[in-house]
Amino acid sequence: MAARPLLLAVAGAGATRGLLAAARAVPACTGQWLERSNYRGRPVSLVAGPVLAVAASATACASAPTSRLGRAALLAGLAAGALGAYDDIAGARPGQHGDKGFRGHLSALAQGRVSTGTVKAAGIGAVAVVAARAVAAGPADTLVTGGVIAGTANLVNLLDLRPGRALKSILLLGLPLVPGPAGPLLAGPLGAAAAVLPDDLAEHAMLGDAGANAIGAIVGLGLAASTGRAGRVALLAALVAITAASERVSFTGVIERTRVLREIDALGRRRAPAAA
Repeated sequence: MAARPLLLAVAGAGATRGLLAAARAVPACTGQWLERSNYRGRPVSLVAGPVLAVAASATACASAPTSRLGRAALLAGLAAGALGAYDDIAGARPGQHGDKGFRGHLSALAQGRVSTGTVKAAGIGAVAVVAARAVAAGPADTLVTGGVIAGTANLVNLLDLRPGRALKSILLLGLPLVPGPAGPLLAGPLGAAAAVLPDDLAEHAMLGDAGANAIGAIVGLGLAASTGRAGRVALLAALVAITAASERVSFTGVIERTRVLREIDALGRRRAPAAA
């Protein structure tokens, strides 16, 4: 990594650790209302999600190669983070637990209810189209680019089922883009993601929708900015296919059956206690 992207990544990591320490010093940020049970039933704090959203959005805005792209990253990251936080909190209310996935949201609509996930998806989609104007060329490309931003935000959220999985996917997606035109935009957010990774792996923190959607939207913007119209169409097609597959196929099952993916997924994670 060249000197400037490295400095931006270090700045992003430092800002994130500072914000996280400050948030944990606030009593309201350590209450049970910001705790969720992870896949092993351990209580884990969601506070790292909003912190990541703010740090990643701010650093992307500050170092983007153009002010227009910086404003788009700030909008996409903060809005996706805020909508994700809404889903994290309001979606935990009784009666919302079954509204998961595309079919769950459609089922809720059929019952005359608008799920928190539907509100979040519609909001992120709208914001993504606005942010896409910083990259796209023409109305059709704006819609495609918005789909890439929103689809990446959703994909990262779908992967946030095990400690470290979503953040590892972000680093694998984003790091190859750093030497290219999106490098200044993504270096700070990737540093922010790396700063949260140890706490996520240790099961001290959980991204939740706030963190996963925010960092996913910013990296989606970086992906869109790194390619042309044909590339964005291909990215959108891949994201739609993966999202559709997630309704029928368990990502965790695929990862556990694939040796390379299984080893990457488990890297750095706490070992489950042995059965008595």
